[in-house]
Amino acid sequence: MSEQPRDPRLVVEVLSEALPYIQRFSGKTVVVKYGGNAMTEEALVDSFARDMVLMKEVGINPVVVHGGGPQIGELLGKLKIESRFVNGMRVTDAETMDVVEMVLGGLVNKGIVNQINQCGGKAIGLTGKDGGQIRARQLKVERKSPEMTVPEIIDIGHVGEVEHVSTELIEMLTARDFIPVIAPIGVDAKGNSYNINADLVAGKVAEALRAEKLMLLTNVAGLMNAEGEVLTGLSTQQVDALIADGTIHGGMLPKIRCALEAVKGGVASSHIVDGRVPHATLLEIFTNAGVGTLITDTAQPVD
Repeated sequence: MSEQPRDPRLVVEVLSEALPYIQRFSGKTVVVKYGGNAMTEEALVDSFARDMVLMKEVGINPVVVHGGGPQIGELLGKLKIESRFVNGMRVTDAETMDVVEMVLGGLVNKGIVNQINQCGGKAIGLTGKDGGQIRARQLKVERKSPEMTVPEIIDIGHVGEVEHVSTELIEMLTARDFIPVIAPIGVDAKGNSYNINADLVAGKVAEALRAEKLMLLTNVAGLMNAEGEVLTGLSTQQVDALIADGTIHGGMLPKIRCALEAVKGGVASSHIVDGRVPHATLLEIFTNAGVGTLITDTAQPVD
């Protein structure tokens, strides 16, 4: 069965709807955390790459920060290296860190770069170690049970948090029409490498760049209320209240906290975007409806 041709009038309507957003965001920076289904399903990989190229072509500066947890786990399994987790974080000894750098800084990063370039873009792959972009420190993990009077400090190895982001290299690349693609690996003052959660890196990069938007691609439709409806147009105060009353909990909580902190840190808006939707980033930026949860300083939607 042949594909039905698109009605050209609908195409024109879409372009017309996108025009004010293109005008508004031209010259602005958008940091996109890329992961989940959007990074593993072939059709979504292609649509994401095209989105980044189109954004650059209309004058927006996309900066991509990517994850790669499943790919790391797969290679560790092949190498017969056991994966252990504490509070959802992978325990990363020196041997595991070598694998993390190979997967994130090599296989995954260069695959994304290649896909964007195949779509006509000019992507360049980096880790946080390049140019000393991401200064890291070891993440301290606490665990406490009811019978303990003080929390136990657990050493999970080369797992870090962001201490400082230098934007010089990123700004130089975007000014020369490159799309930076950053693997979330940082380095401390002694040269030790650290694996850092990609959401956290994206948030801190967005803050350092004073980005217009932080977009976190995920495998859910967005932040939902008790009735299963997607909440959007939220202020930071409303999000704080939703955390306090338990509406936001579980696996969504760290992602929402990241989005919230970015807005409080100077990013104009944060978006929790359904990465399972083809062209999700374009739909969120260039259409009235969007495809996720929007968080800003005020309750008035800016999108």
